[in-house]
Amino acid sequence: MKENTVRVIKIGKEALYEFLYENIISQEESLLQVSATEVMNSFAIDWEKGGFIFMAHQAEDADGELIPLPKEIQPETLLKALPVTTESLLKRGKVYRDYSFGELKELCGENEDHDGK
Repeated sequence: MKENTVRVIKIGKEALYEFLYENIISQEESLLQVSATEVMNSFAIDWEKGGFIFMAHQAEDADGELIPLPKEIQPETLLKALPVTTESLLKRGKVYRDYSFGELKELCGENEDHDGK
């Protein structure tokens, strides 16, 4: 680069969302300790509070049938209800927490009741 030059990248919300998502996907195996080919992903972002949630669950059952995320489990609701699992994705060690479908359904149901939905 030339002296006294600043090279700038400025992106909007959609590009920022894409960047976050694609970076997590590219590191999914090391971050979540799962095989990226064996899981389905769900995600959401809260632009107002600055949070991002990324979830992975087993894609198929023992018979090879797809396991969809239950409709009662809403990433946007969980983004507000769940605590932060790590302060940094760059730290060593476990950065995730495991929840059962049942636990997440319950959390979504509780938050919908409190939100007046």
